[in-house]
Amino acid sequence: MGNEFERKQRIAVVGGGPGGYDAAIAGAQLGGDVTLVEQVGVGGSAVLTDVVPSKTLIAVAEATNAIGEAADLGVQFFSRSETSGRPVRPEVAVNLSAVNKRLLGLARQQSEDMRASLIRAGVKIVHGHGRLDGPDSVIVSTSSGPDGTDFDQIDADTIVVSVGASPRILPSAVPDGERIFTWTQLYSLSAVPEHLIVVGSGVTGAEFASAYTALGSKVTLISSRDQVLPGEDADAAAVIENVFKRNGMTVLSKSRADSVERTADGVVATLSDGTKVEGTHCLMAVGSVPNTKGIGLEEAGVQLADSGHIRVNRVARTSAPNIYAAGDCTTFLPLASVASMQGRTAMFHAMGDAVNPTELRNVASNIFTQPQIATVGWTQRQIEEGIAQGDIYKLPLSSNPRAKMMGIKDGFVKLFARTGSGTVIGGVVVAPNASELIFPIALAVEHRLTVDQVSRAFTVYPSLSGSISDAARAMHIVL
Repeated sequence: MGNEFERKQRIAVVGGGPGGYDAAIAGAQLGGDVTLVEQVGVGGSAVLTDVVPSKTLIAVAEATNAIGEAADLGVQFFSRSETSGRPVRPEVAVNLSAVNKRLLGLARQQSEDMRASLIRAGVKIVHGHGRLDGPDSVIVSTSSGPDGTDFDQIDADTIVVSVGASPRILPSAVPDGERIFTWTQLYSLSAVPEHLIVVGSGVTGAEFASAYTALGSKVTLISSRDQVLPGEDADAAAVIENVFKRNGMTVLSKSRADSVERTADGVVATLSDGTKVEGTHCLMAVGSVPNTKGIGLEEAGVQLADSGHIRVNRVARTSAPNIYAAGDCTTFLPLASVASMQGRTAMFHAMGDAVNPTELRNVASNIFTQPQIATVGWTQRQIEEGIAQGDIYKLPLSSNPRAKMMGIKDGFVKLFARTGSGTVIGGVVVAPNASELIFPIALAVEHRLTVDQVSRAFTVYPSLSGSISDAARAMHIVL
């Protein structure tokens, strides 16, 4: 009996993306016997085909924009062959083949770094396709057997499912990886598309539309809603749509693509009203579906939503007591940061460690358009609908001295504070580095700071973060 009590808790993690990776690391640190099953590579699609490559591409687009706009700051370029001595505006050329080679190399390196961290932590890694065999076992199919397939069985006291999601495929617009793409296939392009049609104006569609416009493509964005980014702050979405149009993008609002087909030298998208839009390439960004089908979840007692996502509570636990789930395959927010937090929370809970249930309202998120949009906490729509009680203050970045120095023309800081107490309950930042600027607001939301407490912290002068302090200071007047 003594040996039974001394045995390490056996943990099986299915999927090595951000959620599975952090679950495995946390489980090993807490003394568990951890086995991670991954089919493609450690890091999953987030590292190999999604977040890391896409944000690297966006960084290149931002650099391209910076060069093109340098003249507005007084930076002049001269051509050696120019005899007049007049400054010229540079024509920026992007070597997309070299860009894609670099970003895929960065993704592979990040995957290898994560793999090395798992090994150092004592995690066993099994390569193959994992599926649940009841609530206490995982079957892994590999290609190492003599007949081409072998099977390993992993018995587990606790199972964490983190299998992610894949791009949604429409039967009327099937990607071929040559002219019609999902966002995971774009990195095979050797040159910037002459005319890229983007179907879908959510986060993924908006990010790639923004990036390829900066890289030099003519972009047509097909949006089924009144405005791009329909689920985001309305003021922020309006700024982004205005920037898109000012930069030459064609935005087709209230339009739905019924089909996308290849032509002899490009693609044609047919809208629901019969209008045809011709381009050289097309990106389908119409959402994703969880990779939960056929992996034994329901047989193991795990409840799924109608969409196929795994239902989890705030500690990432499923309807099966010893099975947890993390990441895009769950009913939580599809963000890498949330997946990581879920993975850690699952292990803390399963192994009896102190755990703080995840509060979705406190999650900071960012859209990597140009400019970026970052949000945290309650939204303006929820306040206006009476779901939350709060005051709203919006401060344009055009009033910020650092923004003026940098030539920033678009953006704002918006704070939401609880009526009466002045506690910060949310905020929105639209700025070139909104992903960095949202952090102090997220801290305020998480730790229930008041606008007075935020405004009393020193900010550097001049700085974009000064607008956060200025907005907080202004809200003291209305409280």
